[in-house]
Amino acid sequence: MFTIEHDYDSTVVTLVDDGEVPLREDVMISAFEDCINVTQINPRSNLPVTITMSMAQLRDLSLALDLPEGSYRFREAGDK
Repeated sequence: MFTIEHDYDSTVVTLVDDGEVPLREDVMISAFEDCINVTQINPRSNLPVTITMSMAQLRDLSLALDLPEGSYRFREAGDK
């Protein structure tokens, strides 16, 4: 399950783990113009942990999910 909320300067997607036990904490993804933040509560410390990625890193991550093991470099159309 997930929710989507539009704020003034970002879009927030919350991913809820509603699968089988053991369940994980919700993941909140805040997308801004130039980066995204991925936040999840650390169950050991009960504190939020946030990772900030550039839009290029997000693009590479989305491409990597469908590729086999290896090393890759993204090239824009027309690059040599």
